[in-house]
Amino acid sequence: MMPLDLGEDVASRAIDGVRRGIGSVGELLDPVEVYARAVWSLLVEPGDSEAGALIAAVGAAAALRVVVDDRGDALDRARARWMPRLQPSAVAAALDAARRCGAQLIVPGDDDWPVRFDDLEAHAPVAMWRRGGGAPSDAPAVALVGARAATAYGEGVAADLAADLAAAGVVVVSGAAYGIDGACHRGALSAGGATVAFLAGGVDRPYPRGHEGLLERISTTGAVWSETPCGAAPTKWRFLSRNRLIAAMADAVVVIEAGWRSGSLNTAGHAATLGRPLGAVPGPITSAASAGCHRVLREFDGVCVTSAADVLEMLGAGAPARSDTGGGATDDTTRLFDALSPRSARSIDDVARRSGLARDDAAVLLGFAELEGRAVRDDDGAWRSVVRGSGAS
Repeated sequence: MMPLDLGEDVASRAIDGVRRGIGSVGELLDPVEVYARAVWSLLVEPGDSEAGALIAAVGAAAALRVVVDDRGDALDRARARWMPRLQPSAVAAALDAARRCGAQLIVPGDDDWPVRFDDLEAHAPVAMWRRGGGAPSDAPAVALVGARAATAYGEGVAADLAADLAAAGVVVVSGAAYGIDGACHRGALSAGGATVAFLAGGVDRPYPRGHEGLLERISTTGAVWSETPCGAAPTKWRFLSRNRLIAAMADAVVVIEAGWRSGSLNTAGHAATLGRPLGAVPGPITSAASAGCHRVLREFDGVCVTSAADVLEMLGAGAPARSDTGGGATDDTTRLFDALSPRSARSIDDVARRSGLARDDAAVLLGFAELEGRAVRDDDGAWRSVVRGSGAS
């Protein structure tokens, strides 16, 4: 007997209030499938490949029916893990907690589902819980990670790097921990940019508690995500599994400061497995706090990152054309500068229209140009080119 009612009316009522603002595609999804994925997020630990393969094969609702079928089969061991958690009261409590904190349930097929997660295949999350409206899904994203026990050098580099990338239109992804993660989020926010945080527990349980205010700020301009449902506590395994989502969400991963056995190297390993560009910030060779970064450079063939320009190159923005380059250049940077003026400040939208570039591509290239001292932004966010030798005036 099915211990959970999967009728359409029951499912629709259960997910009411956690699906607002998901988007037109999400509104058309079968409520039973959506509800079933919410249930699965309670049954399994993050990254459970057996659940992922079963759901991919037959769908979330049908997979639940297979689980409660007590016939002896290859799922017996997995069933022994899942069945003790299949409690209707626990499912209802998680959904109630989500409604109280304003969390949304995001599932594959939604407009807001991060399609980069699909690279995780059977280890992809069955559902995600989110606080906040989310960052632009089509904007470039970089994961900046590092140790909790960070030095002043590491936190300073993290804040500057995040601020420069955010100003260039890059979404900064991190894990909201003390140390490097927190410095990255704060740096991105200081530049008025978007940043997203991934938690190892429910989004209704800010962790660490000292970052409750920071997580609230992140949710107002970006998003706070978790694979575990509301009410779930962070555990060591969930922190490690959370790292695969940070790596998958990003177009590139940079380790800023990490010891020899830092958990940040776990994120680096996921990035390497997923084929994401990987970089690290070097530190003093005498500093144990940078030993993990040097390990990334040596063992993972990581890119040596010393500025945001290095990271933008990892994203494929490329080096800007130099003023002494011969004629005939037709790359995107040339198109960008054709659209800029040293006298008239122009908005990003205007620059994109004049250059024929996508707005996000123009934003990244403008950020690159600013770092190179070839463009400046005024207080209103409009841009002008800088004539070499003339300064910013």
